[in-house]
Order: sequence, then structure tokens, then C-alpha cells
Amino acid sequence: MDEHTETAKPLGRNERILDAGALRALAHPLRVQIYDILSQYGPQTASSLANLTGESSGATSYHLRALAKHDLIREVDGRGTARERWWERPVGGVSFANPEAMKTPSGRAATQVVMTEFLGRRHQQLMQYVARGMQSEPEDWQEGSLISTATARLTSEQTQELAAKMQALLDETVGRYRDQRGEGVRPVSMHVDVFPLSEEGHLR
Repeated sequence: MDEHTETAKPLGRNERILDAGALRALAHPLRVQIYDILSQYGPQTASSLANLTGESSGATSYHLRALAKHDLIREVDGRGTARERWWERPVGGVSFANPEAMKTPSGRAATQVVMTEFLGRRHQQLMQYVARGMQSEPEDWQEGSLISTATARLTSEQTQELAAKMQALLDETVGRYRDQRGEGVRPVSMHVDVFPLSEEGHLR
């Protein structure tokens, strides 16, 4: 499993900050879906992605090439044939927050599309887990799962410290287990959301 971290802002880690061209290339619902599948489940072909997305292999092949042009994905060395190419998402963190891209309307629009699609997919996966019944999972997986929300009153410095600690824990876990294979191993999604609430408590 490739290391897989997407962030909404640079955190000073060794990660790639997507430039405006890469953001625009990724700013398509199916491309976000393909990119995320490669991140979560490892290398795929256009055919296997077609089966997973419900699209044609011609469509997935086209979008794979578009992502590859901006080095968002790459062919797997030594695997596949001329007719059946395997694709993977390179190891390493990725940040969607590019200050230069955010200075232009097209850059802001592309960033918004990418973030909306990724967050929508994350929410959909969570709701699927809830809908299929958390109790349907084996007991050991139930005990290892966590859906938790907490609120505290913090300063900006304390919030930065908390975010850094949580990110460091995610980085350590992904770095240690990203290539793990074997019986009982499954993809596990890990979410961290740290952000200030409106003082008025209004939802906008």
C-alpha cells in the first residue's frame, strides 16, 4: 500500500504541493475517484478501475493518461503488458493547498473541485460503513474502529500543536505499515479534522 496522505494545507512535511496544472488535471470527479482508489487499494489497470467505478475501460484509460501527464500517477515498473498496463500512485504525501494557485480564479475553482470530491468520497465511505452495520464487522475490527468528535477551547498555537501531533501519528503509522501484506490485513481509512468553529455557533 502506497503512503497516502492528502492535506488541505502545507504542514511542513516532505510532501508534494500540487501546482495549478496538477490541480486542474485532478479536478474531475472520475479522476479524483481513480486517484483515491489507487491510493487506498494499490495498483490497478484501466479494466479493474472500470469495474470499480462503473465506467468504461476506455474512459478510465483516458483519465489515467491525463493524471500521468502531471506525475500524479505512474506505470508500475515490470508489471503488465502493452495491452494491460498497471498504474500506481507514487509514495508520499500530497497537499492540495498551493498559495500561488489560490491567487487565480481557475486555481481556486480547481482546488475547490478537488477538495469537494475528496471530502464527498470520504463522507460516502463513512456512511457506507455505518449503513452496512458496524455490528456486522468481526469483534476485533469493531474494537479497532473509532468515530469520535470532541470540542475544546484552544488558541491558534495550541491548535497548531495538536494538528502537528496528530499528523505525526498518521505519518508514523502509514510509514510503518504501508507495504504490509498478509492474512487479516485490510485498507483502513484514517481521518483527522482540526478546525476552529464559528464563535456564534451558526452554520453557514
